[in-house]
Amino acid sequence: MSDDARAFEDATYRKVGWRLIPLLLVCYVIAYLDRVNVGFAKLQMLNDLGFSDMIYAIGAGIFFIGYFFFEVPSNIILHRVGARAWIARIMITWGILSAGMMFVTTPTSFYVMRFLLGVAEAGFFPGIILYLTYWYPSNRRAQITSLFMTGIPLSGVIGGPLSGAIMKVFDGDNGWAGWQWMFLLEGIPAVILGVVVFLFLDDRISAAKWLTEEEAALLEKNIAAEHAEKEDESLMKIFTSARVWLLAVIYFSFVMGIYGVSFWLPTIIKAMGIADPLEVGLMSAIPYGFAAVAMLLVGRSADRHRERRWHVTIPGLLGALGLILSVIWADNTLLAMAALTLATSGILCTLPMFWSLPTAFLAGTGAAAGIAMINSLGNLSGFISPYAVGWLKELTASTNAGMYLLSGVLVVGALLTLRVPASVVNK
Repeated sequence: MSDDARAFEDATYRKVGWRLIPLLLVCYVIAYLDRVNVGFAKLQMLNDLGFSDMIYAIGAGIFFIGYFFFEVPSNIILHRVGARAWIARIMITWGILSAGMMFVTTPTSFYVMRFLLGVAEAGFFPGIILYLTYWYPSNRRAQITSLFMTGIPLSGVIGGPLSGAIMKVFDGDNGWAGWQWMFLLEGIPAVILGVVVFLFLDDRISAAKWLTEEEAALLEKNIAAEHAEKEDESLMKIFTSARVWLLAVIYFSFVMGIYGVSFWLPTIIKAMGIADPLEVGLMSAIPYGFAAVAMLLVGRSADRHRERRWHVTIPGLLGALGLILSVIWADNTLLAMAALTLATSGILCTLPMFWSLPTAFLAGTGAAAGIAMINSLGNLSGFISPYAVGWLKELTASTNAGMYLLSGVLVVGALLTLRVPASVVNK
C-alpha cells in the first residue's frame, strides 16, 4: 500500500471513529452506570428498606438472569432489523426501568425490577460489538473496542462522584431518599440518548450519507475481504462449538472479576473508614481513571503488534494480583487503593482485548449468535459474583475471602486464554 493510500485509509477510519464512537461511548457510560449504580444505592438503601447484604447480592445479580435469557434473541433481531432502531429501543426501555428503581420498597419488588432491567438491556453490549464488525476489520478493532469500552471506567470516574453527590445533596428533598433521586436522575439520560441514537446512528456503511463514495468503497472492500476468510456458520454449530464454549468460560472469569469490584468497591472503600457518600464516590473514581488510560494503551499495543492472547492474559494476572494485595494491605488506605487501582485496571484491560478473539473468526448471523452467547454466559457471573462475595461477607464478616475467590477465578481465565490458537486470533 502506498503512503497516500495508507493516509487516505487512516483518515477515513478517523472520520468513522469521530462519527460513531463518541455517541456509542456516551451510551455505554450511561448503560453501565445504570447497571451498577445499585452499588452506591446500597450505602443508604439497605438501612432505609431493612435489606440484608444477601438480599442486596441477590438483587444485584438477578439482573443477569434476565440478561441471559434475552441476549441471543436480542442480538439476532439487531442483526436483522438494524442497530439504529434496536439500540434506541433498548436504551429507552432500560432508562424507564432504571428510573423506576426509585419505587422499590420490598425484596420482591427489588428482585423484579432488577430482573426486568436485565431483560431491557439484553443485547446492548453484544449488539455494539457486532455493530463495530460492520465497520472495522480485525486489525483495527482492538483499539476501537478499547476506546468504546472505556465507558466502563468512565462510568466509574463520572458515576462515582455523581452518585455520591446526588445521594448527599438531594437526600430528603420532596420526601425522597438520596438513593431514590439517584435512580431517577441517572435513568433519564438513557431515554434521551435512545432518541438521539434513533435520529443519528447509521445501520451500515451503505446507509452513511456522510461518507464520500471513495470512503464508503474502501470500508466495504476491507470488510468484504475479512468476511471472505470467515464462514457464516449455522446456529447449531455455533452453540455446540468447543471454541465458543471455551471463550464463554474465559469471559465468565473476567466478568466475575469486574462485577465483584463494581458492586463491592463502594463497600470496600467505606470499610476503610470513609463514611461520607460523596467521599466514597470520589475515592472510587481513582481506580477507574487509571483503568481508562490503561485500556487505551493496551488496545493500541495489541493492534500495533497484532497480538491478542498475551494482551488478555497479562492484564488478567495483574488484576488477580491487585485483588490479593488489596486484602493484604487492607489496613493501609493508600496501599489498598493502589492495589484496587491495579486490580481494576488489569481486569478492565482484559475485556476489550477479549472481544478481539471471537470477532476474529465469527461472521454474519453466526457472529450475532456467538457474540451474544459468549456475552450472556459470561455475564451469568454477574449473578454469581456479587452473590458469592455477599455470602462470604456474611459468613466471615469481611470481603477478604470474596476477593481471594475472584482473584483465583481471574487466574483461571487468564491461563485458559492461552488455549485459544494464536493463528486464529492474531490478525
